Amino acid sequence: MLNRQTKGYRTALAPWIVIRLVSPTQQTIVGRFRSRSDADGHLAVLRRLMPDAELQVIFDMERD
Repeated sequence: MLNRQTKGYRTALAPWIVIRLVSPTQQTIVGRFRSRSDADGHLAVLRRLMPDAELQVIFDMERD
């Protein structure tokens, strides 16, 4: 139970995530960030490194 609480706490600390869209039904989390600007900066670098990848920044709101 403690591990679940710790994971939820870490997720709450870094709600902005960069995802890679693998297929219409599958996505992979590339990274978690505390601020939108950090996520956008990481996204810009990833787009230069992987120009053909479909990447997005989203706000991950975990529900209990």
